[in-house]
Amino acid sequence: MKLTELKYISEKREKDFNRLGVFTAEDLVRLYPRDYADLTHVTLISEAEHNAQALISCEVLNAEFNRFARRPYVKALCQQQGCIFSAVWFNQPYVLQKLKPGNYLFYGRVQNRYGMGASMVNPSFEPASDNKNLKGIVPIYPLAGGLTQRVVRDSVRQALAKVPPHTLIPEQLCRKYGLVPLRESYYKIHSPQSQEDIKGASSRIALEEYFLLISAFRVIKGYGDRVRLNNYSVTERDVADFMSRFPFQFTAGQRAAVREIYDNLHSPSQMNRLLQGDVGSGKTAVALTGIYMAVRSGYQAAMLAPTEVLARQSYALIQRYFPDFASALLVGSTPAAEKREVKAALKKGEVSIVCGTHAVIQKDVAFKNLSFVVCDEQQRFGVAQRASLAEKGEGCDVLIMSATPIPRTLSLIFYGDLDITTIKDKPASRQEITTAIISHSKYNDMLRYIADEAQRGRQAYFVCPKIEGDDEGTVMSVTELYEELSQKMRGVRLALLHGRMKEAEKNTVMAAFKAGEYDCLVSTTVIEVGVDVPNATIMVIYNAERFGLSQLHQLRGRVGRGSQKSYCFLLMGSDTPQARERLSVIKHNSDGFKIAEADLELRGGGDFMGTRQSGRVLSEIRNLKFPASVIFTAKAISDEAFGGGFEISALRSAAVEKYKKLENVVLN
Repeated sequence: MKLTELKYISEKREKDFNRLGVFTAEDLVRLYPRDYADLTHVTLISEAEHNAQALISCEVLNAEFNRFARRPYVKALCQQQGCIFSAVWFNQPYVLQKLKPGNYLFYGRVQNRYGMGASMVNPSFEPASDNKNLKGIVPIYPLAGGLTQRVVRDSVRQALAKVPPHTLIPEQLCRKYGLVPLRESYYKIHSPQSQEDIKGASSRIALEEYFLLISAFRVIKGYGDRVRLNNYSVTERDVADFMSRFPFQFTAGQRAAVREIYDNLHSPSQMNRLLQGDVGSGKTAVALTGIYMAVRSGYQAAMLAPTEVLARQSYALIQRYFPDFASALLVGSTPAAEKREVKAALKKGEVSIVCGTHAVIQKDVAFKNLSFVVCDEQQRFGVAQRASLAEKGEGCDVLIMSATPIPRTLSLIFYGDLDITTIKDKPASRQEITTAIISHSKYNDMLRYIADEAQRGRQAYFVCPKIEGDDEGTVMSVTELYEELSQKMRGVRLALLHGRMKEAEKNTVMAAFKAGEYDCLVSTTVIEVGVDVPNATIMVIYNAERFGLSQLHQLRGRVGRGSQKSYCFLLMGSDTPQARERLSVIKHNSDGFKIAEADLELRGGGDFMGTRQSGRVLSEIRNLKFPASVIFTAKAISDEAFGGGFEISALRSAAVEKYKKLENVVLN
């Protein structure tokens, strides 16, 4: 059903919804709230935690508009039971017309930093005598363009009435597992009466989503193993000789991984293997050994990386360890004439190894005898993208690498169609990274320490969660941080890096940083994966509580790659007990798989396994809070649905469609 068939959704509003990934009324039903405003009780502002959302009953004493500030603002002086505080609205001059002296209800984020007294930034408000909206539990939706919360809520209510969702789980299994009707859960997730409604509805909807996702993998896996077409002539002696080219001894985990790949390539079935390992576990060396098995046998190999920076980094390794084989780099910025030469050489078989980005999977790229494909950081590529590269050869063996540790039980569910190899140990040369949670009072001391380290020739990363900040002042933008550090760390050479820069700019900055031309790199999470700068010894992460633990572990893994002692400093924008509990896991643990298990337990399945398609949420369960046990229940129901003789033709059809949508999916 089209969005414009709903009341009050014009073509302009339709485009705004499209920006949220909502194109139909069915999509609108699945636009889950990103949060809820619990307006069931009033809080004393003197008792509210810093950065906490709170409903405040207060008296407005006066209000004024400052039009000459860098960001014009309305400021109100308020009191609550003798406690004086201020409320500020940025770039909203119309607030002054609505706010007169008297009693009001405010709802928003309370600021109480550095002991400077309480304040609120951009709170919603209404007269206490006219309390219509600030009551109950109110869903808060993501917004875009000119959409408002009221418009989204009204649109969702209409969509629910027009296209009520129905379950694909057989009725008998719904009864057996005591599942409430799916439609009821959707009404409760969008209009809850209690926190229990939110928890129950989240779990039921997530179970349905995962049931379909797991069933999709089951349907595809049911197509059976592919029979081997390529014969590898490489011997164990050949492999041992190649491994001796590395300036280090392979760990027991690396040797076991190489053995599994070798046995796989000499088995009757094609390889479809996931190689996962913690940061610094040596997955790349294992992958290069697999590539050697292919080219030594006379075949071609391809290595796919998610960014040009990583592709160039991998290509440098290929040139180093494969001097006796022709190799090529194929990325988006490769000059057109050079691209034509590389493509021609690949087609003729004159190039044995190609390393690149998405440019490698373009339709006009052909190979003579491609047999081995490596996808580095598999979560950055979609299912169909990986398949399109493998299909460029006849019977390709595929090795998928991931440095994002996934709890063992979840990997068995979501990678059930793959053989899984896990490297659990690390090279002896890798040092433990000391991790510390830095309080606001120690911030300037930390900067002085980093400046001193820069003078000694060390390098550091400063990471922000976003390119842009927010009006509430809880998140600093990467450009604001760059400007602040430029003022506070004079004499330190700073570079700026973020995702909106052109690929050539990013490559130039990273190359210069790696060459030591900059002391510090101020960046977003674009440096999260694979960037290798051995001289970088310090990682500073701002608003660390906004990251998942596994992502923090990934970021921390960007340092400690050389022989020098390394440090990771975590700064909190919201100092709550929950945030400290989560960050203490990172502080006291260096095992990525244990961290992943803790992340799953603390955050729930929604945050941990959220997925995105083409930059929008494919499965908005990322916004739902539910226990990980829901995922395992979904698997159990899927097992019974497929093995219990139920009528599941509709389920099979929906599962295939779900799998097709995974074409551009990446784990978040």
